[in-house]
Amino acid sequence: MTNPLLETWETPFALPPFDKIADDQFAPAMETALAEGRAAIGAIADNPDQPSFANTIEALELAGDTLDRVAGVFYNLAGADSSPVREALQREFAPKFSAYSSEITNNAALFARIDDLWQRRDTLGLCAEQMRVLRLTHRGFSRSGAALEGFARDRLTEVKSRLAVLGTTFSQNLLADERAWVMPLSETDLEGLPDFVIAAAREAGREKGHDVPVVTLSRSLIVPFLQFSPRRDLREIAYKAWVARGMNGGETDNRDIAAEVLALRAERAMLLGYDSFADYKLETEMAGNPHAVRDLLMQVWEPALAQAQADAVKLTAMLHSDGVNGELEPWDWRYYSEKRRLAEHDLDEAELKPYFQLDAMIEAAFDCARRLFGLEFRPLDVALYHPDARAWEVMRGGKHVAVFIGDYFARGSKRSGAWCSAMRSQRKLGGDVRPIVVNVCNFAKGDPCLLSYDDARTLFHEFGHALHQMLSDVTYGSISGTSVARDFVELPSQLYEHWLEVPEVLEKHALHAVTGQPMPRALLDRLLAAQTYDMGFQTVEYVASALVDLDFHTSEEAPTDPMAAQAVTLEGLGMPRAIGMRHATPHFAHVFSGDGYSSGYYSYMWSEVMDADAFAAFEEAGGPFDTETAQKLERFILSAGGSQEADALYTAFRGRMPGVEALLKGRGLQRVA
Repeated sequence: MTNPLLETWETPFALPPFDKIADDQFAPAMETALAEGRAAIGAIADNPDQPSFANTIEALELAGDTLDRVAGVFYNLAGADSSPVREALQREFAPKFSAYSSEITNNAALFARIDDLWQRRDTLGLCAEQMRVLRLTHRGFSRSGAALEGFARDRLTEVKSRLAVLGTTFSQNLLADERAWVMPLSETDLEGLPDFVIAAAREAGREKGHDVPVVTLSRSLIVPFLQFSPRRDLREIAYKAWVARGMNGGETDNRDIAAEVLALRAERAMLLGYDSFADYKLETEMAGNPHAVRDLLMQVWEPALAQAQADAVKLTAMLHSDGVNGELEPWDWRYYSEKRRLAEHDLDEAELKPYFQLDAMIEAAFDCARRLFGLEFRPLDVALYHPDARAWEVMRGGKHVAVFIGDYFARGSKRSGAWCSAMRSQRKLGGDVRPIVVNVCNFAKGDPCLLSYDDARTLFHEFGHALHQMLSDVTYGSISGTSVARDFVELPSQLYEHWLEVPEVLEKHALHAVTGQPMPRALLDRLLAAQTYDMGFQTVEYVASALVDLDFHTSEEAPTDPMAAQAVTLEGLGMPRAIGMRHATPHFAHVFSGDGYSSGYYSYMWSEVMDADAFAAFEEAGGPFDTETAQKLERFILSAGGSQEADALYTAFRGRMPGVEALLKGRGLQRVA
């Protein structure tokens, strides 16, 4: 029998034939792809000809084509539409992929060829992009232990394999906890909730098979519930369930996993000759070292803490005026902050939300890309992996650019959060390969689907990542799109959020779901004037998480009790009791579901230093849709991928690197003297 995963895809734009793919085809397809990859690597390593860029580096770039294609489909499905079968496959594949990766970097003959090219690099006549790819390839092999021998090499292979298994388990445990918890609501429990929260709770109940409304642990439902429910007892139950993800005991508890991950990362760094895992991880980032990260975070922490403490005094007074004696608790903050926002800024989420329809915000993101980069979006009628997903062809000047897939609604089979991924990345080597880019979100379903302003920002954020993938214009897939330093990858996404704040964008697209009328100018002005409202809270919950991550990975010895270590860090910071970390350790998927953001959760803020300054470039040039500035943004940032060091790319765009002042100004925070 043929396996559609291994066939040539005769579908529009060579999309995966989702309607023909079955779960039992993934394992044999993966085995075939791994075998093909091993054969290709062996042929490169054993090539009797003198190493050349073409027969070694370019051949290596193309060696995993089948594996990239099969894995691109599988891991997108595993994140966005999981099932027990797919979760079992993830557990099966994790050590196999780790072993395959280690086989490549441990291949002495292959590394000898790469090292030979590196030593002769100035005689090879390479262009700048080829030199960059050679540099990154040699560095990547060295940092993966290619120069190690004997016990150290074998132990590093074991460590990386175990980390791959633990990351998968951590993620699946978190999804299991999120999927399992619901809080049914009676009609009395619904009193005081806006209609859009009630509608979302009813839809969540239907999705979970209940005949009553429910609160789930989906951020797009639980946050509005915490904002609006006058029932302090129910808020407490919901909040405690939300922050208890991954530490409920039993098979899905992540605390021991986190401890083992930290110990193995410390050992990995030691085997490679680094003082700490953070030193190892940050060596290739813009920050360069843990000291630079801590310096940035503390410059922001102190003014944010001062603002949060001042806000807490006001919220506590509101709590007491409601007849509640005692201290402000974490399940109180959002409720009283929403009341305060209404009182001080005359902003009511229930009044705002009808202006942020999902379809209108998608069109707003498309329209900005049209005006900035000349992109056009044509809906596609193609088979996709889930009925909620939809696709568009992206074109420019009548020429195909990419396929964009949007999957926006929360469901039990989808991991939490929002993300952008590529089922296929752009490259020119071996033919003009155009990308397939996916945005996944977790918005509460409704008819129509109404977003909060934060939800709309999330949509723009992920679409900024998508633009980075879709507008990529490089030869080599290893530096395509978002293949950049982790603390640079968030620049395009966070920068794109700024266009949601542009008044003409909101005037055109923020139309009332019932009346179709644009948002009144007075309401629009109040919305934009309140952009920095509650920024002390938002900054404290984020920076606390980033500093805990950093402390975990800079300790002289990995903490055996991560929860105790987390508590020590928070106590040292003076963390307000009424604010929780954005991501506590047992559900800190950024850090423990894989190595992506480990020692790197700070990167959102590092990128924010640049995104505030980058948007200022448009303002200085005459407006948010200035053509020349948009062209520079595409040329030096969005199309360049990882073809140069991140600071060189940013400097080429802006003429200089920014300081922290633009970030503080954007957050409405004042430096503490």
